[in-house]
Amino acid sequence: MSIAILSIFSLLPIIAVAVFLVVLRWPASRAMPICYLVAAALVLYVWKVPYVKVAAASVNGLVIAITLLLIIFGAILLLNTLRASGALAAIRKGFTDISADRRIQVIIIAWLFGALMEAVAGFGTPAAICVPLLVGLGFPPMAAVVSGMIIQSTCVSFGAAGTSILIGIHNGLFAEEAVHKYASSIGVNDWHNFLSLIGVKIALLHALAGVFIPLILVSFLTRFYGPKKSFSDGLRVWKFAIFAALAMIIPYVVVAWTLGPEFPTLFGSLVGLAVVTTAARKGFLTPPKEQCWDFDKKQSWNPEWSGSIEINLDENNNKNISLKKAWCPYLLVVLLLFLTRWKALPLLKLVKSWTLILPNLFDTDITASFQPLYSPGTIFILVSFITYFLHKIDAVSYKRAWLDSVKTTIAASTALIFTVPMVQVFINSNGGAAGFAKMPVALAEGIAALAGSAWPIFAAFIGGIGAFVAGSNTISNMMFSLFQFDVGQRIGVDPTWIVALQAVGGAAGNMICVHNVVAASAVVGLLGREGLVIRKTLLPFVYYSLLAGGVGYSIVWFSQRGLLNLGTVIAVSIIAAVVGVIRHGTKKHITV
Repeated sequence: MSIAILSIFSLLPIIAVAVFLVVLRWPASRAMPICYLVAAALVLYVWKVPYVKVAAASVNGLVIAITLLLIIFGAILLLNTLRASGALAAIRKGFTDISADRRIQVIIIAWLFGALMEAVAGFGTPAAICVPLLVGLGFPPMAAVVSGMIIQSTCVSFGAAGTSILIGIHNGLFAEEAVHKYASSIGVNDWHNFLSLIGVKIALLHALAGVFIPLILVSFLTRFYGPKKSFSDGLRVWKFAIFAALAMIIPYVVVAWTLGPEFPTLFGSLVGLAVVTTAARKGFLTPPKEQCWDFDKKQSWNPEWSGSIEINLDENNNKNISLKKAWCPYLLVVLLLFLTRWKALPLLKLVKSWTLILPNLFDTDITASFQPLYSPGTIFILVSFITYFLHKIDAVSYKRAWLDSVKTTIAASTALIFTVPMVQVFINSNGGAAGFAKMPVALAEGIAALAGSAWPIFAAFIGGIGAFVAGSNTISNMMFSLFQFDVGQRIGVDPTWIVALQAVGGAAGNMICVHNVVAASAVVGLLGREGLVIRKTLLPFVYYSLLAGGVGYSIVWFSQRGLLNLGTVIAVSIIAAVVGVIRHGTKKHITV
């Protein structure tokens, strides 16, 4: 079978997801079972993979789905616990005291606090924490989910202590002798230093693309969920948005250059939070009070924006929770995530010591595993228990919080028990009687054959597709890093830049990842509207991947084709378009 035909077959499961979720707007609970069947049929009858391997991949998917459901349950339980105690009302007042402007609030919570959550935990934790927090502050649930997904880009590559690099790229490249020969040829003999070199390039690409993410965040917020449906309302805070981006990105790049891939997002988010919240309190670059932006009254919201979970903060306003006490549960989450994830601390080995393993499922090479103590969901539940005593919640309210959380999690399970197995079948499609490469690699090979020397422009999109289907930048990097390295060498450019583009695209792919969207939607009761979220986040993903690809193309071909090349034209055109939109949008009302 030709590469072109094979790549088209490999694309079919992704097309099915796009058609049912995005075009037809089916709920994930209805669309994903069909997409699972499409993937399974292709793997069984075209790739000719044995039934037992498809079954093993599906079971592994179910185990992963259970781990995601634990995170969803924990996040919802913590939210309901804070609502019952009156802490959410206190937190809302605290943010209002910093700035009542919703545009400023979303930058601080989603862009900066979300980056901190990504730094210490990763794997969907930012959305699980920040999305319900935004809803608790009065954001429409749909706006909160879209905001939580858009920021899943710049911070991701160095999230969870650099997992997507130190595990994803490491496992993708380490076993290949040609990679070690190349590293030696450029004078880098230490493997960790080689990964750090790639990490610096990843940070630089993220810095260029990420500088506009807070601005895109607020512009989408005002255009799609504001009273005037105007981009202009978001663009008017462009100075603060760029300032907030740089406050995180500058230390992020410096740390990537000096300390390695474990710490950029952590230090960047901490410095950014300190600088930006202080600036916002003092009114630096923020709009005056008379120009404060807010959503319309709830009665005027589009019904599609609201979820099945009602968060009424007013009912607990009589509970005198101090702001410090209200924030204690979130600070505990950060502390426990930090203590259980950093290699230098003994708790990491302890929480990973209890691992439930299903080895060699059905006598295949697929092994399912689950580490309950390591899961962020377990930490959320533990913090919920601590909050019950700390905030002195009455037993009836706490019982209701548990029951409501269980109901919401059960509702989310239908979509995930088909979404994640579909992904695992797609990834584990190698080893069939047909002798074809696994579906993700076959798809990438087909695109590479068409792209030729223009491959750097497409490299980030391949990383994004990997994250879209796998739900993880780490898994995307495992699947495609070696392939990207090989393509870089074949077209005669520095392959480490191509691997860096893979990682950047894989991070941006989290914006459109199906099961991340399902998880984020579940915590605020928006199940069934996942396609609407992806329709909104698709454009930021394309912007991010295309700008990174243009910059990457310009860099790798600069020595042979000069500065004025296709990549430079693409990158400069995108930046010029953004600058033009800012200038036009701050002067004139835009309602595209």
